[in-house]
Parts: sequence; structure tokens; C-alpha cells
Amino acid sequence: MTIPGITTIGLIGAGHIGSQLARLSIASGYDVVISNSRGPETLGALVEELGPKARAATAEEAAEAGDLVVVTIPLKAYESVPVEPLAGKIVIDTNNYYPQRDGNIAELDSKSTTSAALLQKHLPTSKVVKAFNHIEAAKLTSEAQAPRTENRRALVISSDNGDAKTIVASLIDGFGFDVVDDGSLANSWRVEPGTPAYGPRGTVAEITDMLAAATR
Repeated sequence: MTIPGITTIGLIGAGHIGSQLARLSIASGYDVVISNSRGPETLGALVEELGPKARAATAEEAAEAGDLVVVTIPLKAYESVPVEPLAGKIVIDTNNYYPQRDGNIAELDSKSTTSAALLQKHLPTSKVVKAFNHIEAAKLTSEAQAPRTENRRALVISSDNGDAKTIVASLIDGFGFDVVDDGSLANSWRVEPGTPAYGPRGTVAEITDMLAAATR
């Protein structure tokens, strides 16, 4: 069942996480507009697999088409995300900082901000929600479970916008996971690479304990 007011999910990035979220979106009844850095023509096989509710596009077109948009690209490319088409929209940020891939980013090395806060700064009028960054891509489909399943896996979200968090929490529940609200984007370091909650499977109670155990 889809969320009222959201019929199309845009994806900027079609890698492991992006393609899995596209599959979950289609399975949940949403239309999908998906993009990557190499151009729509390179996404033919994925779109064919996803079926008639999916189409390939440029990042700008995916941003414009999505009622809700997922940014799932290497962090080093975050400034390439189109700003104007995302004004006022909920933007899910799945990105993680890996210096060996992204190069060194001084603000993150000094721990003065978070990767999600960087994207929010780049998209000043969007409602950025950090989500889906601490689960192995393949497990997004293999470990999804119905609501109220015992020992259901939980995923963490954070945002500076409460209404956006509510909507993304509903989306995640529909995709097959419980949700742990970790507060504002300033808290999102607690589920960045190297923290206890980054990677392991956990229920709401277990993930909550992992977040509490995180040190910066």
C-alpha cells in the first residue's frame, strides 16, 4: 500500500542500494524514475527487470518526477545532486563517507558535521532524512518482513524535519522493516561506518542499544 500523496519515487543513483530500493518501491506499488551518472541508456536491463512502472532518466528528471527522492551515490559526488527540482521535497540520503573512495572531506574528518548534514546544507529547502545507510544492499529484499513480525529487523532514520521522518518511517515499514528514530541529522553519526549499529541485524531494542553504545 502506498503513502497518500506519494505515487512516484525518484532515485538518484542505481547502484546496489538504489537498485534494491527500486525493487522494493515497485513491489510496494510505486512508480519509479531511476538515474545514474552514466546516462539513462545504461539502465535498460534494470528497467526491463523492474517492469512497466519504472523508467530511466537523468538525475534532474528523476529529481523532478519524484514525489519523494532517494540520493544514493558516492558521497564525493553529493554536490552534483540537482538543487532546484528537490526544493520542498523529502530526500532520503543513504550515503556513507569512505575516505578511501571519496577522498578526505575536512568537515567529516574533524567530526564537526555529518555526511547527511552536508547533503542538507547542499539542499537547503529540501527535507533530508538519513536512512538505509547501515544495511547490506542484498538484505533490503531478503530480510524484509511483514509488520508486527516477531524479531523484525529495524532500520535507523534521522532528520531535522519531523513530518518527513513520519513519512519515511511509513515507507520503511511498508518496505518490510521496523524503524528507530535517532533524532536530528546531527545524531546520524551514531550509525555511520565503524559504529556498533552499522551493519549488524537488530530489532528496535537491539538497535537502540547499539546507538547508545556509539562513540565518536
